[in-house]
Amino acid sequence: MKAIDIQTLTEFTGGKLIRGASMGMVTQVNTDSRTVSPGQVFFALSGDRFDAHHFIPQVIAAGAAAVIVSKVDPTWAPERCAIIRVADTLQALQNLAAAYRLHHAPKVLCVTGSNGKTSTKDLACAVLGTRFHVRATLGNFNNHIGVPLSILHLAEGDDYGVFELGMNHPGEIAPLAAIARPDGAIITNIGIAHIEYLGTQEAIALEKGMLAEAVPASGFVVLNANDRFTPSIRARTVAKVIEAGIGRGDVSATDLLATASGTHFTLNIAGDTAETFLPIPGQHMVGNAALAAAAAWQSGVCLNDIVTALANVKITKGRLETKIIHGITFLDDSYNANPDSMKAGLRTLAGLECKGRRVAVLGQMGELGEHVDSGHREVGVLAGELQLDAVFAIGEKPALIAEAASEGGISNTQTFSDHETCANHLQQWLLAGDLVLVKGSRSAAMERVIHLLQNK
Repeated sequence: MKAIDIQTLTEFTGGKLIRGASMGMVTQVNTDSRTVSPGQVFFALSGDRFDAHHFIPQVIAAGAAAVIVSKVDPTWAPERCAIIRVADTLQALQNLAAAYRLHHAPKVLCVTGSNGKTSTKDLACAVLGTRFHVRATLGNFNNHIGVPLSILHLAEGDDYGVFELGMNHPGEIAPLAAIARPDGAIITNIGIAHIEYLGTQEAIALEKGMLAEAVPASGFVVLNANDRFTPSIRARTVAKVIEAGIGRGDVSATDLLATASGTHFTLNIAGDTAETFLPIPGQHMVGNAALAAAAAWQSGVCLNDIVTALANVKITKGRLETKIIHGITFLDDSYNANPDSMKAGLRTLAGLECKGRRVAVLGQMGELGEHVDSGHREVGVLAGELQLDAVFAIGEKPALIAEAASEGGISNTQTFSDHETCANHLQQWLLAGDLVLVKGSRSAAMERVIHLLQNK
């Protein structure tokens, strides 16, 4: 972050300096007491099972420039560390981020949606990076703590911030957007991720659309031209709206040609066209690229620079990452999953050229609530329709995928109780030339299957 003095830090957090040095500068924010270093400000966050106030002596000893606390121990006796008391340390962190965002004053693009948030964020960073110095969300820090930390990571020289906004309960997007104050937004799609807590797709659209409402008239909102909720979200924003998608929209991708190494397509931006290559498999990834291209175009990036950036893009690991092990090609899409993204992965698997067999290795999908059974079965039904060569599942609910796939005509289906048993079977059964999709929710840790096979 840009260095700020203790007085400014106190004002930005809404706190009161009660002890320690009033001079000095803060250069970085930290919430992990184990990694504090000189010049940092430490926020003593508290949760149901932890209270970081217990570690204040260690933080002071490590050379922190300041600590933000909601309670004070009289035994704390800092010499060079400022102690700033606030009513609530989490709220203080969010206050600091909101104030720092205005203090730093970059352009800000926020990305949300049911699927493809992180990939779209990565793609947007790549294309915007041809013209701007871009800082993005730290890892998957997209919640009420992660978004403030990502904003506070903006440093001297950064002129564009791209931040992912996540949610799984009602009322979470608007506060995050209020902190980030976006100049632009991308809403990737409205699916059924997190439907357990929101109940219906309409409720999900209402929540995701809060980001569109947060963009001012001087800004822009990029919406998915292929999503049925786009008209209703479009009506909720005062900003300029650009629609982007496959075969339609102000920015569109047409003439898709899938290969094992990625997809060739024609990118059309307001009538100008260019042949484009995206080195990531999957039609849905091309849709994400169109969304990112629209945001970059609206921000002043030319078509040729967009095409060049897309051809050289790298996205976060575990998102349709191609790995070859013993002559077998794995599509590692293990980072997360819901029924919509799982179906997109299956379509990608079915559409790619393959010398051997097309195999899906699937784990559980979380946060589906009353839709948990139907959501898993829908994936299996599609696998049957696509006539994959085999479907292997790990776990009780994924067994429904294998069952529905079997009912759909796939003769080779099997369910395993754990990753090790599945990996052992795959080691014996897979052949060179096979193409294997590995996917599941984050909690399913499906990357373990690939790691086990790599080490065999």
